[in-house]
Amino acid sequence: MEEIVAGDSVSIAPGIVRITAPNPGVMTGPGTNTYIVGQRELVVIDPGPDIGSHIDTLRAAVGERLKWILCTHTHLDHSPAARALKDATGAQIAGRIASQDGRQDAAFAPDRILNDGDTVRADALTLRAVHTPGHASNHLCYLLEERRMLFTGDHVMQGSTVVISPPDGDMQAYFASLEKLLALDLAALVPGHGRVIERPHDEVRRLVVHRLKREQKVHDALTRKNPATLDELVRLAYDDVSERLHPVARRSLHAHLIKLANEGRASETVSGWVPR
Repeated sequence: MEEIVAGDSVSIAPGIVRITAPNPGVMTGPGTNTYIVGQRELVVIDPGPDIGSHIDTLRAAVGERLKWILCTHTHLDHSPAARALKDATGAQIAGRIASQDGRQDAAFAPDRILNDGDTVRADALTLRAVHTPGHASNHLCYLLEERRMLFTGDHVMQGSTVVISPPDGDMQAYFASLEKLLALDLAALVPGHGRVIERPHDEVRRLVVHRLKREQKVHDALTRKNPATLDELVRLAYDDVSERLHPVARRSLHAHLIKLANEGRASETVSGWVPR
């Protein structure tokens, strides 16, 4: 199995290079993947965190050829390096802005706001924005139409499930955005963390099944113990997850409960969450 090494330039397909930032961790896996697409004119997808060594590596890789800097979303491991890269190259930044919830890149200032279906071109390549809210309200995937490769940011990650953190994160929207991918003609998923996923629809279906099983565990836990606080429920619904990850799991648990409440299957009271 391929080892992902920060700073290495790895060709994942003709004209597509992956450079991983040196920010490994619980939330980022081996680190955030930055992709460079094109040959004469270049597009950077997810410039990554504001780490000097990573920015220097990107600057050396793109030289004077960078035209666009695309951000899938504005969490702090994906977009902050855009500013320095724009200053160094003159490239234009594109993406969407999210409401500030303490987890967003507050300085993100796109030159172009992308909506669902908008396209960006460089060389003879077309990248089409696919709005996929859920992990973040402003999340975009980018479909490289000529290759049928979808750059998924944090919508789909290899080797891990995505954390959904309310209020900006929305589990209902996340499910809908996963279903949206099943309608696309895809050859591969190119994630913001981890390796290329070569059976895209199988992976999306696996994620849907996994999330539905987790949702059922949440509802079952709520049925067994109610009213219940988030801290009480996370120990029951995520008993298969290390306790050191429970603070992170608690966020997705909250997102599941909000979804259940919207569907009339749970409600929050002054004493805690209860089933309906």
